[in-house]
Amino acid sequence: MPDRMFEHPRLTAIYDALEGERSDLDVYVSAAQDVDARDVLDIGCGTGALALLLASRGIAVTALDPAAGSLEVARRKPGAEQIRWVQGYAGDLPALQVDLVTMTGNVAQAIVDDDDWSLTLARIHDALRPDGCLVFETRIPTRTAWTEWNRRDSLAVREIPGVGRVESWLETTEVNGPVVSFRWTYVFASDGEVLTSNSTLRFRERDEVEGALVEHGFTIREVRDAPDRPGREMIFYAHRDPGIDIR
Repeated sequence: MPDRMFEHPRLTAIYDALEGERSDLDVYVSAAQDVDARDVLDIGCGTGALALLLASRGIAVTALDPAAGSLEVARRKPGAEQIRWVQGYAGDLPALQVDLVTMTGNVAQAIVDDDDWSLTLARIHDALRPDGCLVFETRIPTRTAWTEWNRRDSLAVREIPGVGRVESWLETTEVNGPVVSFRWTYVFASDGEVLTSNSTLRFRERDEVEGALVEHGFTIREVRDAPDRPGREMIFYAHRDPGIDIR
């Protein structure tokens, strides 16, 4: 089930305002330019920020997300009619042939279960043209990002037009090896309503990610440091090996 922050109407309505300026998406726009992508599959598209950026550049985009609430917000945005929106998970994808697949933000880490991760990589492989590119990011586990997930270090206060002041913070609730659970809290000053949303991420080591990619028919071209979070995140660039068919 999608996290509450991606489904509750009051939270999906403010998601983009809370995210702020999305310089993290520059990496993916550049990747599309580098491979001269005509068609892109954006897995975990959320409210459509990247999908709309790519579509505005004349790229055909299929945008996938399990959260109906996020897709409802995305579909109301200018230019949304250019995009093929699909509600579901990787196993729900229609037959595709694309040049680039992206997973931005926490998408790859939100796929916690091993079988789900394997299925996702297999379906991405199927969706890519030979030598097509997969680009995604994941946090470096040794940086232990979850130790900073507390009210003191993460508290943010924003004035959102039409909504008013919103306070938000996150707190780690459980650490079980590479799997970390945490809770977002949102306080709306206009009426005092408090909403929470629970999430879980898996922190995979670089060799674990690389091993899974190779197993599913990918060649790893490069692993870069995330320019917006240097030393904290890895960005993987993997190509479907045209000489390998995993089916």
